[in-house]
Amino acid sequence: MKLLPALLLGTALIGVSGFAYGLGPEDRPNIVIIYSDDQGYGDFSLQNPDSKIPTPHLDEFARQGARFTDAHSSSGVCTPSRYALLTGRYHWRQGEGIVGSWGEPWWDDGRLTLGQMLQEKGYRTACIGKWHLGWDWSAIRNEQVADRNSPEAWDWSKPVPGGPLDHGFDYYFGDDVPNFPPYTWIEDDRILEAPTVPFTPIPEPTADDEGGERGAGHDCRFGPMVDGWRLDAVMPRLTEKAVQWIGQQSDEQPFFLYWSWTSPHTPVVPIEEFQGSTEAGPYGDFMHQSDAHMGEVLAALEDHGFAENTLVIFSSDNGPENIAYVRIRNHGHYSMGPLRGLKRDVWEGGHRVPFAIRWPGVIESGRVSEELIGQIDIMATIASIVGYELPDTAAEDSHDLLPYLLGEAETSGRDTLVHRTWGEPWGIRHGDWVYVNASTGALQNEPDWLGHKANPHDAVLNRLDEDLGQQQNLVETRPNKAAELEAMLEEIRARGYSAPRLMND
Repeated sequence: MKLLPALLLGTALIGVSGFAYGLGPEDRPNIVIIYSDDQGYGDFSLQNPDSKIPTPHLDEFARQGARFTDAHSSSGVCTPSRYALLTGRYHWRQGEGIVGSWGEPWWDDGRLTLGQMLQEKGYRTACIGKWHLGWDWSAIRNEQVADRNSPEAWDWSKPVPGGPLDHGFDYYFGDDVPNFPPYTWIEDDRILEAPTVPFTPIPEPTADDEGGERGAGHDCRFGPMVDGWRLDAVMPRLTEKAVQWIGQQSDEQPFFLYWSWTSPHTPVVPIEEFQGSTEAGPYGDFMHQSDAHMGEVLAALEDHGFAENTLVIFSSDNGPENIAYVRIRNHGHYSMGPLRGLKRDVWEGGHRVPFAIRWPGVIESGRVSEELIGQIDIMATIASIVGYELPDTAAEDSHDLLPYLLGEAETSGRDTLVHRTWGEPWGIRHGDWVYVNASTGALQNEPDWLGHKANPHDAVLNRLDEDLGQQQNLVETRPNKAAELEAMLEEIRARGYSAPRLMND
């Protein structure tokens, strides 16, 4: 596929934000989304000068395109962030929480996904890696066996509906969730090898700071397993399949690859080559290994002649798991960087995530942006690139970033973002301000040694340009600002949409 020169492409694409720009099939870029799992803002060495984890491939990738320092996932946990990424809609309009072991599909009826949109525009689509959006496991359930964690409770020869193939992907390969049963490979909608034994962790967990003490099997749920299943073989295999799939593509049809990592999420299982390769313990080694896997896939794009006409986006689904607090004490590495909070939290550390995008000849290299963006904005942005006119019932919260990415707009166009995981609290970002409608943005205990002050108020107001670590609560001194943001939050929740194209109708 030929690459349009940047000037020509800018002329061809630019128009009113949200308008279908209409690139022809021969000019549409391939699209790759690389989605890491539980990687913190500070686990990206280019934006954390004190990091003890080298990420050379991610760093170089970011230098080749644009890096966003104020990018956010929709949720502080896995499933909702994935839903929002693939739909351009706040997850909380659909639900909250994660899909558990043997959980049903986490979708509202008729919901347009990024994969379906690109299929309609002639793309070949693949999801390789973590899905965690549910399957219709009842289709293969043997109800005569009461214990669903027994290998005999399932007919492994039958197809499993409800997964990626039903939501916009031509191909799937993965193990769904690395620490959930069944512990086996799934290709498309088929179990490749029947699990026949109860879960036994290989390699065995160790009682260190990376999760071994959190329960049997690296924080893994019990259930059926393929005999000899190795937890440390998952990421290498997913990388191998991603490289293989890229090699099967051609210039005749654009492709979309959603490569969803199972790392550095627990189980933290670096292979021998990377053990001891960092100063941040096993987690650091696992992140370092994951960065090397990223290098393999980027090299595959180069080797097969796709790199120059491929838009690649890298981000993470949420902040780091709470073992990050122990990692600070043991290794002096801050996975959340300068932010407060971790995975699950409504504090910035729960959802402000690494984000970089590369599109050679189109997006200026070496660009660093402090503009506010959300992963929900990917849907409308890609719709503009491929010339897809989104209906009013899709991508209801997605902003088109393309004019900003092309340098034709001074801002991202987004100044407000709602933060949510589950229950209380809710948070809202507007400009430099963040308001949380509860006494804390934490959904898990923050260690006393962090030194956070107790909050006597039932809300939190921070100004991030002066207080990125969210230590100074201004709710008492700026009550009018707090009231303004609370009203704005309630309006967005009640309205059902926030995308500019819908606001202007």
